[in-house]
Parts: sequence; structure tokens; C-alpha cells
Amino acid sequence: MKTDTATPDARPGSWVEALPERARPYARLARLDRPAGSWLLFWPCGWGLALGGGLIEHWWLLPLFGIGAVAMRAAGCVYNDIVDRDLDAQVARTRDRPVASGRVSVRAAWIWLIVLALCALPVLLALPPDAAAVAVASLALVAAYPFMKRVTWWPQAWLGLTFNWGALVGWLAVAPPSWTMALLYAAGVFWTLGYDTIYALQDIEDDALAGIKSSARALGLRARTGVMIFYVVMLILLAAAVLRAHVDLLALIALLPVGGHFAWQVASLRDHDPARALRLFKSNIVAGALVFAALAVVGLA
Repeated sequence: MKTDTATPDARPGSWVEALPERARPYARLARLDRPAGSWLLFWPCGWGLALGGGLIEHWWLLPLFGIGAVAMRAAGCVYNDIVDRDLDAQVARTRDRPVASGRVSVRAAWIWLIVLALCALPVLLALPPDAAAVAVASLALVAAYPFMKRVTWWPQAWLGLTFNWGALVGWLAVAPPSWTMALLYAAGVFWTLGYDTIYALQDIEDDALAGIKSSARALGLRARTGVMIFYVVMLILLAAAVLRAHVDLLALIALLPVGGHFAWQVASLRDHDPARALRLFKSNIVAGALVFAALAVVGLA
């Protein structure tokens, strides 16, 4: 029997290590020892709720979005690992993932995926019909994502479309559709292009050997410049969304901490430094929180 091991990017000393040994592979399969992805899925939901002006009257949606983000990110990771099990086995950072290493069977992984998806069902039922319908539509993006790295050099763009769908759901839960909503969603897509390119820098050599496409490989030595451009475009789109919601140039002051954080990320980025890339990727939890705070100020104004 194979012993349970964590992947290199798992959080050391996490609560998952205190679980019974048979349960640990399932927790790792759902990335419960790596909460960054859940935060990155949650923040766009909060952005839509905040900029849509629903933080006070519909405050209860925020914790529901948190539950939904954890459950759906976990289910998405299980699905991704089922589809990618052969590719994962060829990459040093992912070869110890539970399905790729054989600690969890494909059949058991599918059952676990269904359980996790059912955990998100009460959140879906609590949403207004329009928001719920849009949330369900995201499943098409989720289903296609694992195949993107096989057909395009820009799977990070598809991840951006998927991971920021919550901005649409959060907005539609409290406000009618508008161009402001579309601009907010587009800003999130470029945010993901930036942070997931940083993430992909960890695997650039193994990905080349395995034939896995990524924006990091496509950009090569220009990865740092690419990340800078993605973040600049994100800030421009975010500023446009803010100005549409609150026509006052002073509102843009709220975005200065976000801009400063992105500048720090770009200045800190180095080639061939996986540990630094992982730290900068995880720092986007803070970036998402800074955007949320800025949009809360605007939405409550």
C-alpha cells in the first residue's frame, strides 16, 4: 500500500495531516491542504456582490459564496486530477497527487467529486434564479478546462474565464446585468492570467518534457513582462468598472493599494525560482482582498 505524501506546494503542517491516514488522500485530492485556490475562486464572487451594492442588504451571501467556493474548487480539482492523471505522473510537482500516484482509484475519485458537488447544491438553491442559472452555466467551462493545456498555449486564459465566473454570479445576485459587471469580469480574467502564469513558472521545464502547454512556456523569457501587462490591463478594466459604478475620479484612490501590490509582485518575480513563484502566486489572496476592500468602499458610497 502506498503511503500518503503531500505535493511540494501543499501547506506544511496543515490540519489535513491530523486526519486518519485513509482520509488524507481524499483531502489532498480536494486540495484542502492548499486553500489558496478557494480564496482565488471566492474573491470574484465578493467583488460582484460589493460593486453591485449588495454588501449590506445581502450580507449573508458572502459566507454562502465562501462555502460554494471551497466545495466547487474541491470538486473541480478532483475532476482535473481524474482527467490529468497521466500528465500529472510526468511532472515532479504533481506526480504524488492521489489519483496520479494510485492512492485513490478513478472510481473513488468520481464518487468523491459527486459528494463535493452536492455540498455546493444548497448554495445554488439559495441564489436568485438568474444568478443560479449563470452559476450552473460555469460547469461547461469547468468541464473543458483540463483539456485546454493540450490544445492551446493559453490555458491560463480559460482558467481566467472559469475562476472569475463568480463575479457575474455575485453581481447578478444583487443587481441587473450591465457593462460594469462585464468590465469587472474581464478584469478578473486578466488577474488570473497574471497569477496563473506565475504559478506555471514552477513547472516550466517538466511541462516542456511532458508536452504541456502554458502561458509561461509561451512567454518564455518575457514571462515577467507578460505578467506586468496582464496586471496593468486588469487595473485599467477595474478602474473602468469602478468609474461606471461611481462617477468620481477620487474613487480610483481605492485601487492604489492593489496597484502597489501588483508592482511588488512583478518586481519580485525571478526566472527559475519555483519557491518564489509559489509565494507570489499565493500572495494573490491578499491582492483579491485588496480589490474587495476597494470595491466595498465604492459599492457602499
